[in-house]
Amino acid sequence: MNLERAQLGLLAALAATIPVSIFASQLLLALSVVVLAARLAGGRARLLRTPLDTPLLALVVWTLLAASFARDPAHSHESAKKLLLYALFYVGVEVLGRAAGRERVLSSALLGGLALAGLMVAQHLFLGYDRLDRRPDGFLGHYMSASGVTMAVLLLAVARLALGPRARPRLADLRLPAVVLAGVALVAAATLAGQGVLATRLCVAALAALAAVVALSDRPDARAAEAALPLLAAPLAAWALVVSQTRSAWVGAFVGLAVLVVLQAPRLLWLLGAVTAAVVLLRPASVTSRLTILDESSRDRYYMWQAGVDMVLDKPVFGQGPGMILAVYPRYRWPEAPNPRQPHLHNNPLQVAAERGLPGLAFFLWWAIAAFGAALGEARRGATGGPDVVWAAGGTLGALAAVFVAGLFEYNLGDSEVLMLFLLLTAVPFALRHARAAGA
Repeated sequence: MNLERAQLGLLAALAATIPVSIFASQLLLALSVVVLAARLAGGRARLLRTPLDTPLLALVVWTLLAASFARDPAHSHESAKKLLLYALFYVGVEVLGRAAGRERVLSSALLGGLALAGLMVAQHLFLGYDRLDRRPDGFLGHYMSASGVTMAVLLLAVARLALGPRARPRLADLRLPAVVLAGVALVAAATLAGQGVLATRLCVAALAALAAVVALSDRPDARAAEAALPLLAAPLAAWALVVSQTRSAWVGAFVGLAVLVVLQAPRLLWLLGAVTAAVVLLRPASVTSRLTILDESSRDRYYMWQAGVDMVLDKPVFGQGPGMILAVYPRYRWPEAPNPRQPHLHNNPLQVAAERGLPGLAFFLWWAIAAFGAALGEARRGATGGPDVVWAAGGTLGALAAVFVAGLFEYNLGDSEVLMLFLLLTAVPFALRHARAAGA
C-alpha cells in the first residue's frame, strides 16, 4: 500500500472513531500526521495554504502567551495542548481535495455517527438513560459531547439525502449499517451484563478497521453501501438528539436544517415552521419540559456569563489562561448563581475571551468567520459542481452553522470530539477550492 492510500485509510478510520472514542481518534490523528510528514518529505504531497493560516497561527501564539501569564502556567500550558488537534485541519485539506477521498471520509463520519446515535437510542430505551439527570451519552462519556457530535452527524446525513447523488438502495446495500447497528446492540447487551468496557473497546477497533477497509475498497458495492448510510443515520440521529434533551443542540440543529432548506428549496422553509407549530400544539413532554428559560440551568448560565464578563474586564489582554476557569470561577461567581463552581462558561466566544483576553477573542472570531465564509462561498458555488460537491459543501455549511449557534449556549468547541469533527468539516471548503483550482 502506498502512503497516499494509507493516508486515506487512516483519515477514514479517524472520521469513524471521532463519534465513539477520543483516544482512538487522537491516536489515528497522530499516525495521520506522521504519514503526511513522510509524504511531504518525499515530495509526494504539499502543505496547502489557506486563508485560515494567519488567524490560526495568531490564535495559537496568543493562547500560549495567555497560558504563560496565567496564575498557574504549568496547568494552563497543559490545557493548551489541545491546540495540537488543529493539525487535523491540514490533514483534511490535503486528503479531501480528491473527490474519492472526500466522499469516503465523510461517509466514514456518518458510519461512526450511526454507531453513536444507535447506542444513545439503546441507552434511552433499555439502559435507564431516560431522565434529565441521566441522559444518553453513547460512547463519549458525557451527554453534551454526544449531542454535539450527533447534531453535526444529523446535518451531514440530511445533506447527503437532500443534496447528494440520487440512488435507490438495494437491500444488500444496508448490510454495512446493519453490521454497525449489530455491534451497537452487542455493546448495549454487554453493558447490561457488566462487560461494557471490553465490548466498547472491541466495537471501536472494529469500527475503525471497517471504515478503513470500506474507504480503500474499489468495489462498487462499497460505494453503494456508503450511499445507504444516511437512510438510517438521519432518523437515528434525530431520535438520539431528541432523547438527549440538550437544548443547545436542538437550536443548532434547527438552524442547520434551515440552512440546508434555504440551499435546496427556500420555499420549503414553511415545513420547519410547521414542525415548530406541531411541537407547540402537541406539547410532547420530553421536549416542552425543556423549552424554558426559567429552570436552574438557564439561571446558572445567566450568572456564569455575568461572571465571565467580569473575568474579561479584570484581565482583558491575556485573560485568565487556558484551563483556568474552574480555578478562578469562585472569585468571580455572582451570589445568585445556583452552582458554586463551573469548569467553563457555556459560551464559545465568552470562554475564549475569559481564557485568552480580547485579542484572543479577535483571532478566534477572525478564524471562525473566515471558516464559515469559505463554507458559505463553496455552498453557493456548489451548484456548478456535481452532486458529490453539492452535498459536501451544503452539509459542511449546515453543520458549521449548527455548531456556531449551539456554541452560544455551550462551550462545545471545548469538547475534543466536537472540535475534531468541526475541524474535519472546516477543511472541506478549502479542499474543494484547491481541487477546483487544480482542475482549472
